[in-house]
Amino acid sequence: MAAEPQHLTDELHVEVVTMRRRHLRGVLKIEAQVYPRPWSLGLFLSELALRTTRIYAVAKVGPTVVGYAGLMLAAGDGHVTTIAVDPAWHRQGIGTRLMLAISRAGVVRGCSGLTLEVRVSNAAAQSMYRRFGYAPAGIRKNYYSESNEDALVMWAHDTDLPAYAERLDAIEHELVGTTSVEEGLLS
Repeated sequence: MAAEPQHLTDELHVEVVTMRRRHLRGVLKIEAQVYPRPWSLGLFLSELALRTTRIYAVAKVGPTVVGYAGLMLAAGDGHVTTIAVDPAWHRQGIGTRLMLAISRAGVVRGCSGLTLEVRVSNAAAQSMYRRFGYAPAGIRKNYYSESNEDALVMWAHDTDLPAYAERLDAIEHELVGTTSVEEGLLS
C-alpha cells in the first residue's frame, strides 16, 4: 500500500537513504510522471555503479519512494544530476530534504561548490535552489531538447565553509515533521 501525503503535519516522517537497485521501481515511476524524457533503468543502474563519483538518495515515507536526487562529484565540485518528487507529494518538503542530504553528502566528500541546471520556466525549483545559496551563472541554450527550452545554470559557492553548514541547518530547522538520513549517505 502506497503512503498517502500527510499534508505537512508534525507526524510526517521522511527517511532519506542511499538509492539502491530495490528502489528503482519507485524511482522510475516518479521519473515517468515528471520528465518528458525519463531516464531508463539502464541509465540509473550505470549511475549507481559509479560509487566513487556519484551520490544518489531516495526519500521514503514508510516503504514508499516519494522522491530522489543525485549528485556527480568532479574536481571539488558537485553537480546535481537529477532531483524529482512524486507529484502527489509536492509541497511537503521532500525536495528540500533531498537537497539537504545531497548537499551535506557532497560537502563531506570534498565539494566546495555545487551546481545544477534548471528549466528557465521552473520558478518554484529556482526559488528552492536560491534558498540553498544557488545563484544564476549563465544559460544553456536549448538544453532541454524535447522542448528546446533553455536551462538556467546555477552555482552555490563556498559550500565547504561554516556559513553554508549554518544555512543548511536553518533550512532544516524550518521543515515540518521529522527526517532521518542514513548515516552511510553522509560519510
